[in-house]
Amino acid sequence: MSKHRSGFVSFVGRPNAGKSTLTNALVGTKVVITSDKPQTTRTVVRGIVHREDAQLILVDTPGLHRPRTLLGERLNDLVKTTLAEVDVVAVCLPANEKIGPGDRFIVNEMAKVKRTIKVAIATKTDLATPEQIGLHLLDIQKLGAETGTEWAEIVPVSAKAGDQVQLLQDLLVGLLPEGPQLYPDGDLSDAPEEILAAELIREAALEGLRDELPHSVAVVVEEMRLREDRPADKPLLDIHANLYVERDSQKGIMIGPKGARLKAIGTRARKQIEALLGTPVYLDLHVKIAKDWQRDPKQLRKLGF
Repeated sequence: MSKHRSGFVSFVGRPNAGKSTLTNALVGTKVVITSDKPQTTRTVVRGIVHREDAQLILVDTPGLHRPRTLLGERLNDLVKTTLAEVDVVAVCLPANEKIGPGDRFIVNEMAKVKRTIKVAIATKTDLATPEQIGLHLLDIQKLGAETGTEWAEIVPVSAKAGDQVQLLQDLLVGLLPEGPQLYPDGDLSDAPEEILAAELIREAALEGLRDELPHSVAVVVEEMRLREDRPADKPLLDIHANLYVERDSQKGIMIGPKGARLKAIGTRARKQIEALLGTPVYLDLHVKIAKDWQRDPKQLRKLGF
């Protein structure tokens, strides 16, 4: 009988490298928001893969990037502390893009964390030709050599197409230390429901916001509770949340003509939250202005950073 393994794996990579999609593919359900906008994951959401022989806990860090604002610095500190505390750190390098300075920056940061086992994942292989993938894998090897990083594994994967996802899971489990189960069976993520709800609202708000900076939207769930006086078989979850933007003009964009945009955001977010929590939801959304919150430590604290 092989011993049970359990441990933490962190995916890192520049924004939009496919980390969240991969987390969702491994866990088999949507726990981390994915968006085609870079830099949307801020809270460290953990996806949990339960197996007979192992428990693999995925820590989804915010994308490492060179900080431009106070928020950027907070995010980077968060990433570095996370990396030192996990068993395996896996860098995601999209196969359809050349390795660039951003990737090098991240792998250099990883190299500073000595004890942690390092894995390279060539993501998005469905968007690359076999030749591209082959060259990409060679480039990943070279990057390891140049940064003094020893890759325990280099794995090509397509989370979208499901290619090699199972193989990756097996390889990651093999790198974990032996240990007991750390979370109860039913848990898919240890982020409190409020945080998951806030992330889904934020994802819905960012959809279709091409020009406005996604960073300048924060969501705070002020209140979340089951409505009283409802029969047990017909529960309703009341969620009151505020969407914070930095300027009046952004507030107008968020609300849209005759409130159409906000209504659409609410509908999309409500469906996602209902799917995640399995309960009908009444969602009450308001847009508020928090001037230049990204540069203000007091407001950052209030908004959960």
